[in-house]
Amino acid sequence: MADFKRYFPIFDWGRTYDRRALGHDLTAAVIVTLMLIPQSLAYALLAGLPPEAGIYASIVPILLYALFGTSRALAVGPVAVVSLLTASTIGQVAEAGTASYAAAALTLAFLSGGFLVLLGLFRLGFLANFLSHPVIAGFITASGVLIAASQLKHVLGVSADGHTLIEMILSLVTHAGDIHVLTAAIGFGVIAALFGVRSGLKPLLTRLGLNTRLADFISKAGPVVAVAATTALAWGFDLEARGVALVGAVPQSLPPLTAPDFSPELMRALFIPAVLISIIGFVESVSVAKTLAAKKRQRIDPDQELIGLGAANLGAAFTGGYPVTGGFARSVVNFDAGAQTPAAGAFTAIGLALAAISLTPLIYFLPKATLAATIIVAVLSLVNFSILKSTWRYSTSDFIAVFATILLTLSLGVEVGVASGVVLSVLLHITKTFKPHIAEVGRVPGTQHFRNIHRHNVETTPSLLTLRIDESLYFANANFLEDMILNRLSRDANTIQDVVLMCSAVNEVDYSALETLETLNTQLSEMGVRLHLSEVKGPVMDKLKHTHFLKALSGEVFLSQHDAWAALSAGTLQANPA
Repeated sequence: MADFKRYFPIFDWGRTYDRRALGHDLTAAVIVTLMLIPQSLAYALLAGLPPEAGIYASIVPILLYALFGTSRALAVGPVAVVSLLTASTIGQVAEAGTASYAAAALTLAFLSGGFLVLLGLFRLGFLANFLSHPVIAGFITASGVLIAASQLKHVLGVSADGHTLIEMILSLVTHAGDIHVLTAAIGFGVIAALFGVRSGLKPLLTRLGLNTRLADFISKAGPVVAVAATTALAWGFDLEARGVALVGAVPQSLPPLTAPDFSPELMRALFIPAVLISIIGFVESVSVAKTLAAKKRQRIDPDQELIGLGAANLGAAFTGGYPVTGGFARSVVNFDAGAQTPAAGAFTAIGLALAAISLTPLIYFLPKATLAATIIVAVLSLVNFSILKSTWRYSTSDFIAVFATILLTLSLGVEVGVASGVVLSVLLHITKTFKPHIAEVGRVPGTQHFRNIHRHNVETTPSLLTLRIDESLYFANANFLEDMILNRLSRDANTIQDVVLMCSAVNEVDYSALETLETLNTQLSEMGVRLHLSEVKGPVMDKLKHTHFLKALSGEVFLSQHDAWAALSAGTLQANPA
């Protein structure tokens, strides 16, 4: 039964579902539905797909996530970064606006969903940890800039293209003489209005006496008001006849049953991009889910989240959608609106289904400039160049990785950017563990504690060298330890008689590291120096007991560093001020 609940969390939270939770979920669903209608249309256009694809991608995927997901506040659907990645990926294998382009989007969603489900079933969610958060922040920041730049052509009413920031800017400059004044007025007017609503409307309404929750609801409805107002203007003044580009006819129907294109050539072309999109989407989604869950002392299961997001993407593949994930802004709104369970998402899907049936005829008159403006305002909130300042102050290596990710994404496109982000994250991890921190330690006087001799006033003994290893030992860093010990001994070759490796932070010793330790033991023995270990963790000791190393060890294995100190110092203490 426990395994059944693990794969179907709805049977866990559903048992305690009551009228109070229903009321909160319905309220949250209304707010998120109003927010999601313009967003889904806008993000579909960003992905190069018909606007209805955004609505389709927000119905069945949400229902499936409500069934399989573990977050009670995550709002799943189209998001800006995944939409941009979808457009850049499919644009290389099909022409926008064609049936093959839409089929490729379905295939991309299918591959992404299948990959996520497999990761979840094999409990491989930890693989996403290889993408460092600074690198992800850098990629999302650069993507936000690219997305905003890509939408300027719709705001200005010009024909422009390009996949990199430089290409987009040059294209916009080239077509500067073609700017459609009326379209630009609508686009920049909506941008100004949305920024004004976002920054000042809620405090104003609160000062006027409205309660905080109602004021927040009204301020979140800004995009909906912008869509309604500009749609009415376009209809009332026949702006289409005046050259303003409109969304046009949108099918008035529920999501259709569709099938991905399973041709081997297309599957091969989309597989790697699907993997990258899956990882980026999962990292973004699970980060939001964990943050919101922690606020209510709840927890999520990352492996089950993989299954939930995978199911959502598979649902999108068979109902006319494209890749989806958990959105940051929508999820925060869902949480703030009082969502208690994933049922809020299911109610949102119902609301969107009703909208797909009843409201789509009105979307015909919606200016594309309005949708572009809503995208620009939404993605600029993702832009966070302060990450450069933060990483510069904290870690040079993190700064280099973030800066390189931003630069490569802006200059070479999102495909290179996301690939470089993955590579840089892995290289960053390897770099940090390649040269582990190893401290020479001594005893704090009058205690059983041992600290770095360069940071604390401690006691040492000339004949004893104690090194605390602050990293697991594996093939990439074992030789660094060996070289450090031999270099240290070369300075006091005639004094040091014992070397103790303090292993309190060592969680793993792989076979390459074991061979290095065996070699080091032999080298030290030939120099007349004994090698000892202290504070070896149980799992590490269990593995060492199955090897020849402990039998060949010239010294001993001590339970604690204090035991090693007491046995080996032999009354030869000396002060060693930091």
